Amino acid sequence: MYAIIETGGKQYKVSPGQVINVNHLGLADGSTVELEKVLFIADDVTTSVGAPFVEGAKIIATTQGEYKDKKVIVFKYKAKVRYRRKTGHRQLYTRLSIDKILRSETADQLPAGDIETGTREVRGSGS
Repeated sequence: MYAIIETGGKQYKVSPGQVINVNHLGLADGSTVELEKVLFIADDVTTSVGAPFVEGAKIIATTQGEYKDKKVIVFKYKAKVRYRRKTGHRQLYTRLSIDKILRSETADQLPAGDIETGTREVRGSGS
């Protein structure tokens, strides 16, 4: 079973037992998090596709601490005027361990392999 979730403006493919690094959430180490922005859930039998999110679905995860990424060097330079500025930035991340993927029983579920791709009819403003 796996799911596609959204957090911090990014999407992640997760499965139970997996450890992922997401943008800083500001939570205590060892606390439990419920991620409710689930875009897609699939297992061997069924799939659930959200519009945009799967209704009632959530991911239960545990925080495993925070860390800083590698330093990104920002260097400003202007030619011929002796202007140089060097600064650095280290982005904070939170490490999450995925515990459970919970699916709502009321969500629309399709048999595996029956996901249709196609186009939608877009109606104009009448011009």
